[in-house]
Amino acid sequence: MAELLRMPEIATGTNEAVLSSWSVAENSTVAVSDVIAVVETAKAVVDVEAEVGGTILRLLVAPGAEVETGAPIALVAGPGEQVGDIDAVLRELGLAADPVALQVPEAATTPAPPPVQVEVPAPRNGRVFASPLARRLAREAGLAVEAITGTGPNGRIVRRDVEKAASDRPAPAPAATAPAMPAADGAAYVEVPHSRLRRLVASRLTESKTTAPHFYLRASVRADSLLALRAELNDGAEVRVSVNDLLLKAVGRAHVQVPALNVTWTPDAVRQWRSVDVSVAVATDNGLVTPVVRSVDQLSVTALAQTVRDLAELARAGRLQQHELEGGSISVTNLGMYGTEEFAAIINPPQASILAVGAARQEPVVVDGRLEAATVLRLTLSVDHRPVDGVVAAQWMAALVTLLEHPARVLA
Repeated sequence: MAELLRMPEIATGTNEAVLSSWSVAENSTVAVSDVIAVVETAKAVVDVEAEVGGTILRLLVAPGAEVETGAPIALVAGPGEQVGDIDAVLRELGLAADPVALQVPEAATTPAPPPVQVEVPAPRNGRVFASPLARRLAREAGLAVEAITGTGPNGRIVRRDVEKAASDRPAPAPAATAPAMPAADGAAYVEVPHSRLRRLVASRLTESKTTAPHFYLRASVRADSLLALRAELNDGAEVRVSVNDLLLKAVGRAHVQVPALNVTWTPDAVRQWRSVDVSVAVATDNGLVTPVVRSVDQLSVTALAQTVRDLAELARAGRLQQHELEGGSISVTNLGMYGTEEFAAIINPPQASILAVGAARQEPVVVDGRLEAATVLRLTLSVDHRPVDGVVAAQWMAALVTLLEHPARVLA
């Protein structure tokens, strides 16, 4: 019997997503786990797989539309099943008798040609067909949709066309910020609408601060040896290593030495992780995202540095996959490049801790009763007290400080 395919829950707490593009056409045959659509959440791009096999009878959502989790997106018939009146089947399933006409592909025997950016005038009738998502991405990238050739159904411009056009430019324009709402006459403010990412971050951090009992540990690190090691690693190197890369590597080593912090809280148990996966905070034009670097303890410093850069580029381009945002037990967030000396961060749920890194600054220090000048780095560790006791956090922080002040051990 024909049944509905529904929008899956892409990530915990995600109630809706944008259906960016279809990967199948009506009347095409799909097997279980075939990719049928590409959707975008506030943070990631995700392939949606077919939960059942059969024939796609009708696509129910237009590319670019926002769809709630659980809402129907397609009607599929079982293998070999013949369906005469599709509208009648939809009515039986509780959908409108006259579904909205969508610009969706007919069954095709050849793949669409690759998208190419060309300088052409607008169509003769003055209309340019593009999904809402494609229009937004083009606007943020500083591209005119009239100058992009669409490869979607009936020449419709979709996300991949905008991405290709943007990548073909020698110097992409910076993404535009959200437009401000006009203020009433005489008002002393303007209102900037919340982006989906801003709403999601606000919801998650509010959940974290109200459900996870935070406690904080602070430490000061003499960073002269760390900076010297960084300079030596970067001397003639193709992949440059940042202080943040060395910090991430040290965090991974500290997790190996004190595995009791490499945990997360669940309602039934404390989950002890075997892999050392660390999230790194990346600021984008739309808000903060935290992609996860896998097996930090096993990566070389240069491999780690390259991985972080790749993830940061994907984050700023809005092209992270959902699996690149999931996992990890700790995040590292660094505001030192902005001159911030010290701050405390909110834990990224469901992780158990987050390390906040301030600026490295020249300060007077006392060594064996003598006053010396040294480069000092201040760290603040926020910890969820449910899975982690204070003594464990203190042991971990002591291990991290030792590693950073003797950075050759980070490379061991």
